[in-house]
Amino acid sequence: MSDHDPQQERLVDEVKAGPGGAMTDEVGVITGELTVATSLLPDGRTSTAIQYTEADEWYTLTGSPAPVPPEGMAAPP
Repeated sequence: MSDHDPQQERLVDEVKAGPGGAMTDEVGVITGELTVATSLLPDGRTSTAIQYTEADEWYTLTGSPAPVPPEGMAAPP
């Protein structure tokens, strides 16, 4: 048995969304300084949540969950 828990694999970064913003399921488009968190789900897909940086509320990025790209969640730039 492995100590690795795939549910705990999570990537977080900050971005600045311009006029087109980021579409969320809950509140529509949000723009500005945002924090994006992508987590690996037990079924092998990823779930992506987004928030205004330093806010308490998280929103579902429209299109989430999504398949993991062939390069993996943390593909090099």
